[in-house]
Amino acid sequence: MRLRRTLTIAAYVAVWAVLSALAFLIVLAGSSRQVTVFSHDAQVRPTFTGAIEIHTGPVLPDVRIPSHSRLGLDVTLGKTDVSTLGGLMQRYAVLAGAPEGEEAKLRTTVRDLVLDAALRGGAAAALPLLVWRALGARRRRELLAHLPRWRGIVGVVVVAGLGVALWQPWVEGPSDGDVAAEKEWLPLSQFLGSAVALPTDLNEVEVRGDVTTAQTRRLLSSAISTYDNSKVFYTAAAERVSVIAPELRRPGKGETAVLLVSDRHDNVGMDKVARAVGDAAGASAVLDAGDDTSTGSSWEAFSLDSLDAAFDDIDDRWAVAGNHDNGTFVSRYLDDHGWTVLSGQVVDGPGGSTLLGTADPRASGLGNWRDEKGLTFEEVASRLADAACDSSERISTLLVHDANLGRSALDRGCVDLVVGGHLHLQVGPNRVVGSNGKVGWSYTTGTTGGAAYAFALGSKPRREAEISVLTYAGGRPVGIQPVRLETNGEFRVGAYVPLTY
Repeated sequence: MRLRRTLTIAAYVAVWAVLSALAFLIVLAGSSRQVTVFSHDAQVRPTFTGAIEIHTGPVLPDVRIPSHSRLGLDVTLGKTDVSTLGGLMQRYAVLAGAPEGEEAKLRTTVRDLVLDAALRGGAAAALPLLVWRALGARRRRELLAHLPRWRGIVGVVVVAGLGVALWQPWVEGPSDGDVAAEKEWLPLSQFLGSAVALPTDLNEVEVRGDVTTAQTRRLLSSAISTYDNSKVFYTAAAERVSVIAPELRRPGKGETAVLLVSDRHDNVGMDKVARAVGDAAGASAVLDAGDDTSTGSSWEAFSLDSLDAAFDDIDDRWAVAGNHDNGTFVSRYLDDHGWTVLSGQVVDGPGGSTLLGTADPRASGLGNWRDEKGLTFEEVASRLADAACDSSERISTLLVHDANLGRSALDRGCVDLVVGGHLHLQVGPNRVVGSNGKVGWSYTTGTTGGAAYAFALGSKPRREAEISVLTYAGGRPVGIQPVRLETNGEFRVGAYVPLTY
């Protein structure tokens, strides 16, 4: 009796496994997801071609690269904000030079699609087995006995008819052909011709487009040059951090090093450099003072994906939105990806410290204008000072986008350190004695993205890029060291400045 029951359970499990696998493949093949990649709204669909195909639209050639697995991806790019083909190609080139964020986004999307298909496939496979079990042996025999009779035949015909009606194969109709499919996939080197020197890491790339379009070839050639320059510059800079490592102060016993970044302005190339500096300095946490984007729009998710990918294995990550991070998209996106986005409440900070911060009350576009929304800058500064001074514990760090937002809190002697960015150049650290006699410090770090304007994505920084390392001990900040990357690729390591109270 026990053996029979065991065999029955095993048979059910085996049938469920087979049905689950079939249902999984069917569901996965028909699934898709809308995401934002490469600064586009895009539809991502899993395939079994073993290749990643990117459909760029009616003008630019499609791109195909091997996925080095049985699973592939079909990515159809939709709307973006760029108005010229040249600008779009240059953006593609720089993003391809620092692809970690987009790769992580696509991996997450595929993982979610596979998990969803597995759950739905397993549920679909369990349904007929549950029905079979619920009917029982006697009822199953009765149903099977009716199949040869006219009622059984009618039932089978009705079920088949409903299936065909839902399928509606006639809707497809005769095909006029697929214009894209009629074009041949060519190696990128063949598409461009021998006049263009192709980087070796692009040897596996294939394109599908009109080889007679000289303008397209020129755009691609220019983009490849930008790609090569971008990848070489930032990769070389990240590798050169090992040379300056002896100049970086590493945390001693009981100390915590924290990386401070600000004003990245979409320059994803600098993320690997910032991470390399953080690793060399022994940083175990990240403070982000905002302006990760130029407009705060959803097409700039690539910048946030890159930031998240660069520090995804660090648990302690805090951020505030800057004046260019318009709206709620940036804060919401970072919060969804595991960052602690500060919003006016005191939280536990690095090294056992207390941390307070909030988003910049201003909102800027790509120009130099500012639009005050809601509470004014002065009102937010006053409320932050009240929150700091009313806290039961002294505030170790006030993280804001513009250090002026924390000036009232410093003047009242309620915080140890105010850190921010916004100015795109370093200011401080400056010592401030509050009205209550207590000492605090103000520090503005330079632009991590090397931004001269609001949009810094490029083959190299437009001005010197800066990353700062804060040191904490005994629950408060005790030192700051800036690191600058010049536009020529050389580093300048600033002196470590101790903060005394």
